[in-house]
Amino acid sequence: MQKGSPNNFRRTFLAGAVTLCAALALPAHAADLLDTAKARGTLRIALEGTYPPFNFKDPKTGQLTGYDVDVAKLVTAKLGLKPEFVSTEWTAILSGLGAGKYDAIISQVNVTPKREQAFDFSTPYTYSTPQLIVRRNERIEYTKLEDLKGKKVGVGQGSVFEQQAKAVPGIDVKSYPAAPENLQDLAFGRVDAALNDSLMVAYLLKSSQLPIRAGARVGAVERTAVAFQKGNPKVHAAVDKALQEARADGSLKAASMKWFGVDATRAPR
Repeated sequence: MQKGSPNNFRRTFLAGAVTLCAALALPAHAADLLDTAKARGTLRIALEGTYPPFNFKDPKTGQLTGYDVDVAKLVTAKLGLKPEFVSTEWTAILSGLGAGKYDAIISQVNVTPKREQAFDFSTPYTYSTPQLIVRRNERIEYTKLEDLKGKKVGVGQGSVFEQQAKAVPGIDVKSYPAAPENLQDLAFGRVDAALNDSLMVAYLLKSSQLPIRAGARVGAVERTAVAFQKGNPKVHAAVDKALQEARADGSLKAASMKWFGVDATRAPR
């Protein structure tokens, strides 16, 4: 069939008409995410699933567990919904939210100005700081990131810690899809230090058999919040209210104490 034939023109016209009709049939305002979740009965929540103690699979049961999982259950219970967890690699977790593959992320997503341009965030439910992890027998004391110029630093791929390390000229940044691989390379000397969340570091010191130890805290306080697509004011308000209630009744603090031994749910003074 030749490019300019009548049949081709007819197909193009009909396809355009169908597309136009479909667009005109769309509602002027899409339903708020909260309405959609209520109709479904579940809130689809993405998390990494390989980031202890925040979200990971229990080695005995194979079930997802961790601080973020507990927070997700608290929030959904107060919304009258059930959590539907979706395990997603960290490198694709934000793009998946943008594509509508799930309703929200509760997976230690730190609030940054760049992320706020693309997504909405609840009030923070966790506060922590970036912290270095070094080998147990490391003799050099790194007190700031600049001390690691000329050294190899392991970070989570796509994390704020990756951005912070890359912002310091001279650091050889090695990015990893999951924390266990990062820490194993640190233990075996493939990197000189790792940069991660201070709350995770405290957990690792209690649970890991690797020859590693906590290093210096090297940054400002980070805020962690629930992330969801923009344009959903009802779910935004509902999640904020649920977190406020969880603070008031002590259940949010209890989840933090369970996993970290400290109350990380309030901003430090």
